[in-house]
Amino acid sequence: MLHVRRIDSVDLPELEPYRTLKRSEEHRQRRIFVAQGEKVVQRLLASHFRVISVILTEDWFVALRPQLDARREDIQVFIASKSLFEPLTGHSVYQGVLAVGQIPVPETILRLLHKSPRPRLFAAVEGISNAENLGVIVRNCAAFGVHGLIVGETSSSPFLRRSVRSSMGAIFQLPTAEVTCLADALLELRHHEVRVLAAHPRADAHSLSKADLTRDCCVVFGGEGPGITPRILELCDETVAVPMHGTVDSLNVGSASAVFLYEARRQRGALETVQPNRDHPLPICEN
Repeated sequence: MLHVRRIDSVDLPELEPYRTLKRSEEHRQRRIFVAQGEKVVQRLLASHFRVISVILTEDWFVALRPQLDARREDIQVFIASKSLFEPLTGHSVYQGVLAVGQIPVPETILRLLHKSPRPRLFAAVEGISNAENLGVIVRNCAAFGVHGLIVGETSSSPFLRRSVRSSMGAIFQLPTAEVTCLADALLELRHHEVRVLAAHPRADAHSLSKADLTRDCCVVFGGEGPGITPRILELCDETVAVPMHGTVDSLNVGSASAVFLYEARRQRGALETVQPNRDHPLPICEN
């Protein structure tokens, strides 16, 4: 049921999550996140995630009313003039639509294994501190059919506002396990005969084109600067790198994830069977 309220002040207690966008740890403890922008909010409304509230302009309320009415939970709907958004959030909100959602119960490694068809394809991240980069990785995982993303304890949360926005809402369709020890998670995968591959440009790495990505595997991507730590490298079955021309010796981690995951899908012969999602496509680029 919708609880619609037209407001002319940003001081309401119910708007507190929108006023605390920079207090990410507080949001994480409460297991809530903020979705921003038309496409992201639309994908949230189309997902199984619980929606707590939305704040939007009158025009956006009219446009999104069918999706809002289709939801089963109680949702607080705040209709406001666009001039109220910047005083509320502390930054410019170009499209005039935001929502607060509930982070679902985290996946476990065992659940990811149980839910994923063979051959399984997982991705894992270590030390990804940049929320936008993590959002791009999430988006690439969804685009190339990854069955689950494992987020290590030294990475940002994929539910930070900027990460959710960079993923363009792909986080709502990608099973994700935020683990307290990535090393233990990788050991568990190996125990279930999932090969763990490090995406790491060191001298003894195998070329990506020669790596076998057709079997159950998990590709590990490391932090923007140091890459994958020695401890995690020791747990990987193989180190793989993208061959590069000239003096360039590495790619942005978001770009690298796209190359690796595309190659995995290509080797599995899965790309030719993928049909565009006409209802909720993931655009190639969007501001």
